Formats: sequence, structure tokens, C-alpha cells
Amino acid sequence: MVRHALLMMAGTLVSRVLGLAREVLVAAFFGATRSLDAFNVAYTLANLARQLVAEGALSAAFVPVFSQALQESRERALSLGRQAMSILIAASGLVTLAGIGLAPVLTHIMAPGFDAETAALATGLTRWMFPFLILISLAALTMGALNSMGSFFMPALAPALSNLTFIAAAPLLAARWGVYGLSAAVLCGGAVHFVSQWLWGLRLGAPLLPGRPDLKDPDLLRMMALFLPYAAGLSLNQVNPVISRMLGSFLQEGTISVLNYANRILQLPLGLFVIAVSQAVLPQLSRAREPEDFAETLRHALRFTLFIVLPASAGLILISRPFVHLVFVRGAFGEGAWEATSTCLSLGMLGLPGMACSTVVMRGLYALSLPRAAFATTLFSVASTALLSLFLMPMGYAGLALAPSVAFTLSGLVGLGYVRRRLGRPLGVLTGGWTLRIAASLVLLVLVTVAYGHFLPYVPAASLDRRALWCLGVILAGTAAYASATLALRCEEWRWIREAFPRREEADMAAKRSHFRFKD
Repeated sequence: MVRHALLMMAGTLVSRVLGLAREVLVAAFFGATRSLDAFNVAYTLANLARQLVAEGALSAAFVPVFSQALQESRERALSLGRQAMSILIAASGLVTLAGIGLAPVLTHIMAPGFDAETAALATGLTRWMFPFLILISLAALTMGALNSMGSFFMPALAPALSNLTFIAAAPLLAARWGVYGLSAAVLCGGAVHFVSQWLWGLRLGAPLLPGRPDLKDPDLLRMMALFLPYAAGLSLNQVNPVISRMLGSFLQEGTISVLNYANRILQLPLGLFVIAVSQAVLPQLSRAREPEDFAETLRHALRFTLFIVLPASAGLILISRPFVHLVFVRGAFGEGAWEATSTCLSLGMLGLPGMACSTVVMRGLYALSLPRAAFATTLFSVASTALLSLFLMPMGYAGLALAPSVAFTLSGLVGLGYVRRRLGRPLGVLTGGWTLRIAASLVLLVLVTVAYGHFLPYVPAASLDRRALWCLGVILAGTAAYASATLALRCEEWRWIREAFPRREEADMAAKRSHFRFKD
């Protein structure tokens, strides 16, 4: 699990950095304006549909069944994948047509505070964007198959290729079509996202092509039975950003955009660490035969996630202002947007550890085939986000940034309770010794980061390279402090990292075992 997670982190790092570069490009062209608010609403709607049909629900239903089919034979698993692809194309096509037809209604629900001109722009952008669903759905299916077969790096790198495509295409298309050019660039990126993974599967001798579904296939029926409740739960989870954008449309101009900018930075540690671990652990959990094995794997996944997420969260809170300034302040992005985005980022990072645990725990619920528990956990997250957002709305954009942080932390605890009841045993994640070691290491990280900023303050007027070096320096100093402390305190996560990459002769033997395991 740790080896696969580290490989995914490497690929995801490139993707997230390019994602930030993409936002920098968009910010320089459009700043925090109503036209970009309209684009973000349209993009959110397309992603909401993607979660309904594709990535989250598909991964939850497809990967456990596909992983278990692989234990029978590779050909059996690929047959299942081909059938799933046909069903996915049909489902995503229908949702795309429905989304195009209902675009005005969806836009009004998403942003009821928009004026007529902005609402019309968001509706047009939504119609352009919805075909992205088909492309990203196929990419998600291919990713699930590759992950189940032990290939994690290319699925993590595919979004980077998608972002590169967007960065290359957006300036040309935006210069010609304005904000509509961003929608066209998104479609180009989605096509690259799918094709790159499909070609990688072809290289591995496992290309996925549509096949005739056998409605008597028990594995296919089980996958479809799991898909609908997971789709309902995961699509419900996507209501969280909808809530923020809906309420944000009633606040000052640019509120939706600054929330989106802060979320883009938050997605860097979330995707780099959390998604990598959760994607790597799902096939492992799906193959666990005994409750003891399942509990141990999930406990290790949660600890490893917190081991890397807690310092990232603490560090980004401390340097939120200089980091936002380095990344975004240029062109139309002024001081007001800088202050608002920094505040939203700090408040969002408070909830990153809870969001991380919630994501990993949800993978545990999927592997245990507990759709009702997964749905209930998600429903709790959405309900608490809505209530907290309304309660904190007088704080403006700050309240809308803080509400999901609290809600995700609480929902992680709810999901963990369902897992514990199913296994009939506590997981023992936050034991006293482990918690004290991590807490002491975090204290050292905070002290070193504060001292760095005190003796070498960030200078907004300095050149770009000097500001970039400052941010790199403070990140390296904090990382070194945390790593030194956890090594000195003998945190077992370092042993997992060392053992994730065996010596060459051990790796050769493992490769041979894998070859015979998946041999037809």
C-alpha cells in the first residue's frame, strides 16, 4: 500500500503543480470576476455529474469487484471491465444529454444570486462543458482497472497531461472565444486524460474496449447493485461545493472565485497525499479476508495519511499569505483577492486532517460493501455543511470556508463508527504513544517555521525568484524539522517507507509472483 501510494504521490505532485499553474493562468486572464464565477459554476456542475456517474461511485463499485475477479483470472477481470465500459458509456451519455437540456435549471439552482447576464453565461458554459463527463468517466474506469492490476503511476500522471493540454490550449482559445475558450480547453484536457491511460493499458496488454453486457453475470450484477447507492451517496457529497457557491452568489463579488482559488491550493496536499493513499488502499482492503487484516490495513492507512497530512496542514496555515501571494498575485488578481484567498485557505486547511480521514474511511466502507453506511456518512457531511454554512454565513467568505472543515472532521468520526461496528473491534489509530510522538514533531515544525519567518521575513515587493526561494526554503526547513523529530522518536511510518521498496532481488521475486498471479 505504501509503495503504491508513494508512486501515486510522485505522479500526482506533477499534476497538482500543473493544476496550480493552470489557476495562475486563469487568474491572470480573468482575476476574480463574474465571468470567471460563471465558468466555475459550469465546471462545478460538470464535476458534480462526473462524481454521480464516474470517478467516485465507479471506483467504489468497480475496484472491489474487479480486484476480486483478478484473483480468479486476468481474462475474467478484463471481460468484466469491457462490460462495465459499455454500461458506463450509455449512462454518461444519457446524463450528458440531460445536463445539456436542463442547464438553465441547474445554473439557477447552483447560483440563484446571479443576475440575468451572468446566469445566461453560466448556462452556455454548462452546455459546452457537459460532454467532459463522458471523457472523464472513461478515464475513471481505465484508472480503476489499472490500479487493481497494480499500476498506479500512470493514472496519477494522466491528470498532469490533462493540465498540460489545458495550459497549452487555454491562451489560444481564450483569446479567440473569451471565457468559452476555457470550456473548450477543459474538453481537450479530458480527452488526453482518457487516451493516455487507455494507451498505457494497451501497453500492459489490457486494453479496455466496449463489450456486450451479460446481464446474467453475477459480478456485473453485484457491481451495478453497488453502483447506484454509491452514486447517490457520492453525488450527495458533491453538494458541499454547491452549497458554498450557492450561498456565495449572495455575497460580495468574487466570493465564489476566492473560494475556488483557495480550494485549488488545498487540492495540492489533498490529491498528493490523501487521494494517493485512499486509491492505493482500496484494492488492498478489497482483498482482505479476515477482520484482523482489514482493521490493520485501515489503521495503517489512516496513520500514514495523518503522518503526512498533519504537517502539510500546519505548514500551509502558517505560510498561507506568502504562498497565496507567490502563486496568484499578478495581473487582475489584486490585494483584496489576496487577503480573501489567504483567509479561505487557512480555514480550509484546518479541516484537511478530518477530510483525509473521512476519505480513507469511506474507502473502508466501500471495501466492506456497506452502501447504506457510506450514504449515511455522506448525508451527515452534507447536512452539517449546509447547517454550518448558514450559521457562519454572516462571517462572509470566511464562514463558507470554515463550515466544510468542521463538517468533514465530524463525518470522518461517523464513518469510523460504522467501520468499528462492522468489524466488532476498535481500530486503535490514535494511541497515546503515537499521538504524543506526532504532536511533539508538529510543535517543532511550528517553531522552526515561525522562526524562519521572523528572521527571514517574506518580502512581497521582491522578485519572483526570491519569493519562490523563500517559500521553498520555509517548506524545506519545516519538513526537515518534522522528519528529524519523527525519525528521532522512531515513528514506524519511516520503517514502512523503507520497506516499501525492497532490494533488487526481493523485487525480482515479487515481480515473478505477480506475473504468475495475474497470468491467464
